[in-house]
Amino acid sequence: MTDRIRADLEKAIGRRVWSVEPIPEGHSGFTYFVSAEDGQYVLRLPPPGARIAATADVMRQGRIMAALHDADLPTPAVPVICSDPVVDGRPFVLMERVDGERIEAAATHEKPRDLIASAVEVLKRMQALPLDRTGIGDEDQVPLQVEMMRWAMLMQRAPEELTPRAGQLGGLLAAKVPVERRPTLVHGDYHPGNFLFRGSEVAAILDWEIAEIGQPLLDLGALCIVPSRHPGEWPALPDAEVIALYGVDQAEMRWYLAMTLYKYASIFGYNLMLHRRGKRPDPMYEGLTDTIVAMIDEGITLL
Repeated sequence: MTDRIRADLEKAIGRRVWSVEPIPEGHSGFTYFVSAEDGQYVLRLPPPGARIAATADVMRQGRIMAALHDADLPTPAVPVICSDPVVDGRPFVLMERVDGERIEAAATHEKPRDLIASAVEVLKRMQALPLDRTGIGDEDQVPLQVEMMRWAMLMQRAPEELTPRAGQLGGLLAAKVPVERRPTLVHGDYHPGNFLFRGSEVAAILDWEIAEIGQPLLDLGALCIVPSRHPGEWPALPDAEVIALYGVDQAEMRWYLAMTLYKYASIFGYNLMLHRRGKRPDPMYEGLTDTIVAMIDEGITLL
């Protein structure tokens, strides 16, 4: 498969490609390290046969990263965004490979507060960017009610034995929707697993599959919740400390923290369902059954 991808990519970009290797880390798939005659790149493809929409729209992801790179935010340069089905019969995005460490490596020599503080600073810069400079500024904003419905649909497909209290949490969220702020670019999965670091600084924000124009505190919620509830050894700070670094009222964030717990419980539960049915095998999700239940329970307690 990689030999075909290498040959197709070489024809598409008009330069020699020495190798194409799958990236072993992460769980999103269809991402490859590329070594070419003029440098090192990362290739992103949609799943084979997928309709080019939603998370499979790699061109949209490329436009976001290119726009943010032009705005001097830490995303890769994107020299090629191709909508033609030319690499293994699929469109593609080719981005420059960023020199940086994943969180597991950075955490061995940097202080957790420095890593999280850098992520907060980058988040605030990203949210200050005018919408017409985000790459998707022409899209409709996503209200909080629509955001909730998105994750409720996934929750309904999670294993029922893990989600008996999900309806209770969803009802509490719906009853207490906060007043919305000015919409901004929202990454949608803003946590250290989607960053590369250089020293303690965020060198790149990756994985823009579920980005949208929406409410800025959703990304802050992810930065609070995901590191501290992640099953691996990720650096984390207390939620209150992350919120204070950003500079928002703790009471206002309570709803967003509960929303984030609901969201990730639904994502983990949905992916577990796909794993068990053999549609997207990934045994990691079998280890998150207790996490799914605990997230729902914690969200109820918060509200």
